[in-house]
Amino acid sequence: MHELVLVYDFGSQYTQLIARRIRELNVYCEIHPWNSIGEIPTNCKGVILSGSPYSVRQPDAPNPNLSQIIGKVPLLGVCYGAQLLAQQHNGEVAASNTREYGRAMLRIVSENVLLKNMSQSSQVWMSHGDSINKLPEGAQRLCSTDDVVNAGFQLHGSSTFGVQFHPEVYHSTEGSQLLRNFLFEVSGCSGDWSPGAYVEEKVAELKSLLKGDKVVLGLSGGVDSSVAAMLLHKAIGDHLHCIFVDNGLLRKNEFEQVLHSYQNLGLNIKGVDASASFYRALAGKTDPEEKRKAIGKVFIDVFDEEAKKIEGATWLGQGTIYPDVIESVSATGGPSQTIKSHHNVGGLPSYMQLKIVEPLRSLFKDEVRRIGKVMGMDAALLGRHPFPGPGLGIRILGEVNEEKVRTLQEADAIFIDGLKAHGLYNDVWQAGVILLPIQSVGVMGDERTYENAVALRAVSSTDGMTADWCHLPYSFLAEISNKIINQVRGINRVTYDISSKPPATIEWE
Repeated sequence: MHELVLVYDFGSQYTQLIARRIRELNVYCEIHPWNSIGEIPTNCKGVILSGSPYSVRQPDAPNPNLSQIIGKVPLLGVCYGAQLLAQQHNGEVAASNTREYGRAMLRIVSENVLLKNMSQSSQVWMSHGDSINKLPEGAQRLCSTDDVVNAGFQLHGSSTFGVQFHPEVYHSTEGSQLLRNFLFEVSGCSGDWSPGAYVEEKVAELKSLLKGDKVVLGLSGGVDSSVAAMLLHKAIGDHLHCIFVDNGLLRKNEFEQVLHSYQNLGLNIKGVDASASFYRALAGKTDPEEKRKAIGKVFIDVFDEEAKKIEGATWLGQGTIYPDVIESVSATGGPSQTIKSHHNVGGLPSYMQLKIVEPLRSLFKDEVRRIGKVMGMDAALLGRHPFPGPGLGIRILGEVNEEKVRTLQEADAIFIDGLKAHGLYNDVWQAGVILLPIQSVGVMGDERTYENAVALRAVSSTDGMTADWCHLPYSFLAEISNKIINQVRGINRVTYDISSKPPATIEWE
C-alpha cells in the first residue's frame, strides 16, 4: 500500500494542480470532496485543504469538522483552507481592504520547517478577497507580503499549517519547495510512487479485475487510448479486442495511418467506417453540446453493434484521463461546475451490456506519456498532440457536413505538416485549425471572392488544465496562411488565436 496524501477539494480552480505537483514529487495523492472528510486511512501521511470560490464568512460556506485530522496527521491549508483553519480556531477573517490577485513578494519572518531552503524573499501567486487579520491564539506567523501580514502560519502544538498564497501555481517560484517540505520534512513521506510502479500495479489490478474477460477498446490514434491499450494488452493479451471507428471527423488520411500503426504494435484491431452515421446524426445541429452528445451517442451505438460480434465481450475499455472527467462533472462530487461534456465520460446507457474499464482515469496527460515511455512505446506516438474525441466536429463551428470536413482536413494538414517541417511541432502542446461560420470578402486573380475564414490554434501546456498561446514566428504564420489560401478551395482568410486558457478553452467548442 503506497503512502497517501489526501487533497480535499473546496472547489478551487487550482485543486488539480496541487495533485499534479504532489505526484511530480513521487508521492501518491487522491482528491476527495470536502464533505467526505472523516476517518483518515492508516496509510495517509498528510492532508491538504484546497482553495475555494467561497468566502469563509458566507453562511453557506463549506465548514467541515477537522477533528479527525488536526493533531493526528500533518495538515496544510491553502488560501480558503488557511482561512478555514484560522476561523475554526478563533482567528479573525475579514474582507481585504485591497483584494490581492496575481503576483506578490513573500517575505519569511520566522524560520520554520515548512519554509526550509526557501529564499528570504520570493514571488508567490495570490487569489483571494479575504485576509486573516488575526491569527489563532498561540499560532506562529511564518511569512508576509506587502498587503497580507499573515500570509503563512503554524497552529501551536500541531503540524498544522496555513498559507494564504497558492504554492501549487507555476508563478509561485518556490512553491514546489514548500510542498516538498510539507511532504518530506513535515509528513515524512519517502516518495514511493512512480510511473514504473503505476504500470506494475495497474497491470496487476487489471488482471484481478478482468480475470481473463474479453475487453473491447476504442482506439483513436491518440496517446490516451494507445497507452490504455498497452496496459490492457499487458494484462489480458489476446483477450483485448481493439476497434477503430472512422467517424468521418478525423484528420486527413488518419484512418489508414492509425490502422497501420496499431497493427505494427501487435494489437488485434478492426477498422469500422461509420462516417455516414455520424454525418446523419450531426445534420442540422449547431449547438456545441448537442454536437458532442450526438457524436457520443453514435460512438456508443457503433461500439454496441461491434461488441456484440465479439463473443463473450463483457468490458468496454476507454482512454479517459483526469482532465476529461473534471471538465465534464466534478471529479470528486464536490462543488466544481461542468465546463463541457466529453463523449467518453459519464457511463453507458442501460441497454449496452458492457462494463467500463478506464486504466488512465486518475492520470494527467504528462503522466500518461511517462507511463507509455516506461512501457517502451514509440516516442513519435507518445509525442502526438492531443486530439479531441469528437474530432473535427468541434472544430467546425456551426453545422457539420462532409464538404466542410474535407475543407478543414486540407487546411489542418497544411498547418500540422508545417509545424513538423519547421521543427516546431514538439514545442506545441496542441494545434489545429478551426473553420469559422463566417465568410469574408477577398480578391483572387482580380476576382472578388466571398469565402470561409479559419483560425489557427496552437497552445503550450503541461496537462491541458491551463494553456497559453504559442508565439509562433510571424514568417511561419505567413507561410502557412499563404499555403492555406492558395491550396484549399473555399478559404480566403486565415487568423491566429492568441487566447489563453483560462479564460478561453483550448478548443472553440
